[in-house]
Amino acid sequence: MERLVILAFIGFVAQLVDGSLGMAYGLTSTSFLLMFGIAPAAASASVHLAEVITTATSGLSHLKFGNVDRGIVSGIVLPGSIGAFLGALFLGSIPGELVKPYASILLFALGLFILIRFLRRPVHRRTLPHEEPSQNFSKKGLIPLGFVAGFIDSTGGGGWGPITTPVLLARKNAEARKVVGSVDTSEFAVALSATLGFLISLGWQQVHWEWVIAIMAGGIIAAPIAAWLVRIIPSHFLGILVGGMILVTNARTILTSYPIDSHMIPWVYGLLFCLLGGAVTYSMIRLKKAKKKIQFQGK
Repeated sequence: MERLVILAFIGFVAQLVDGSLGMAYGLTSTSFLLMFGIAPAAASASVHLAEVITTATSGLSHLKFGNVDRGIVSGIVLPGSIGAFLGALFLGSIPGELVKPYASILLFALGLFILIRFLRRPVHRRTLPHEEPSQNFSKKGLIPLGFVAGFIDSTGGGGWGPITTPVLLARKNAEARKVVGSVDTSEFAVALSATLGFLISLGWQQVHWEWVIAIMAGGIIAAPIAAWLVRIIPSHFLGILVGGMILVTNARTILTSYPIDSHMIPWVYGLLFCLLGGAVTYSMIRLKKAKKKIQFQGK
């Protein structure tokens, strides 16, 4: 019972983060599952099973509100599904303890990527509702992007949003609302393909359904709270917190998986917390300057 409560809390936190940022549900939940000693394949399978329901709901919502660019979805959904399926087969065919350190390294790298990405993100980004710039996304670029993001999403337990969304937003004339909506909508097929791959490689008997239900239940409770939080907390600040959380949770697995001098571990954690403290301070200074600039322009 205690483990189910912990898993529900993990699902709650993951959905709280994902609902506020539009990414990092898989990264957050898988990082916590690995930290609690769950094997990488079982952790990723549980997360993707839960995501099948959450992404379906998210995709339908984006379609209803017109937040989907069908060109983006058609370009990334098939290669993303193939990559996720192959990644699940690859992860499920090798021993969990062998994969765990490498999965944590991958998640650590993605956490660092998220941290840097949101540190560089503009503090205030306004998009007028009537602006509908052309996307101009090339299928030749979308296909490899979808495949790589899908494969990493399965093997690392997350990465679809953190990889695809920043790359697509970096394109000229990309409309953020439709990029996020299209990525979220296509994630349903990616999560479903990854789940099928895990079921083939692990078998139905290896799936801990109570874990899936617990994670899903926590996510359902967190969804309306996340919708409220996103209105009051700057997204770039939340992104920095997410990247830092992923770094810290995966650092523990990495440090315990390799022969590292025990005297060095406190220094590593100290360096990490100094890095995160500096990132948070820098973010708050940028936010304060941006508010002063707006107040000055309003006079």
